[in-house]
Amino acid sequence: MGKPHGRYELKHYINYADVVELKSRLPLVARSDENSVDGKGYRVKSLYFDNYNDKALMEKINGVNGREKFRLRLYNNDTSLIRLEKKSKKNGISYKESTTISEEECRRLLDGDFAVLKEKENDLCMELYTKMRFQQLRPKNIVDYWREAYVYPAGNVRITLDHDIRTSQNIHGFLRAGTVLVPIPGIYILEVKYNGFLPEIIRGVVSLSSRRVTAFSKYAAARII
Repeated sequence: MGKPHGRYELKHYINYADVVELKSRLPLVARSDENSVDGKGYRVKSLYFDNYNDKALMEKINGVNGREKFRLRLYNNDTSLIRLEKKSKKNGISYKESTTISEEECRRLLDGDFAVLKEKENDLCMELYTKMRFQQLRPKNIVDYWREAYVYPAGNVRITLDHDIRTSQNIHGFLRAGTVLVPIPGIYILEVKYNGFLPEIIRGVVSLSSRRVTAFSKYAAARII
C-alpha cells in the first residue's frame, strides 16, 4: 500500500439558509459528485472504532496532533461495497487509507471475529487487526447522514454539505437499512477538501471568510449527545 497523499480539510458550521444558498451557487461552478442519486446527494453510513478509553474521541476533543481513527463505510445502504478506512491528521493535513471488505467479512467482524482481518493479507486490515488485538479497538458507534457533494478539478477540490445526521450504538444495525437511528437536529456542516491550493472561484462561492472554521466531528457529536 502506497503512502497516502495528504489533503487540507476546512469544516464550517452553517445554517439551513446557508445550505439553500450554497445549493443554488455551487452547481454554477462545480459538478455534482458521481455518487449522487439524481443529482440530489446520497446517504452515508459509517461505523467508527474506538477503545474502552475512548481514545479516538478524546484525541479529537483535545485536538491531539497525530491522531487517527478507523471506520467502516457504505453508501445508500448498499452492502455490496463496504470500505474500511483509516483517517489520520498531522500538522493540519488529513490523510486517508482505504480498502474494501465483503458483507460477509463485515458481518464476521461485527460478530467479534476480527481474525477475518488477518485473513485478508492487506496492510490496512492487518493494522486494524493488530490494534483490535493490542489496543482493544472495537466497533463503537454508527453515524448516518445525507451528503451533497461537488467537485472542482483544479486543486482537486471536493465540497460537501452534510445534514440530517443520525446515530446509533447498535453496531449490528450497520448492515441493516431499517435500523432505528437517533437524530442529531440542527447541525449542518460545510466541508471543503483540497490539495495544494484552493481556487479563488471556489473560495468566493463558499464565502469561507464569513464562516467560522471548526474542528467539528460527526463521530464526536454522535458520542456526546
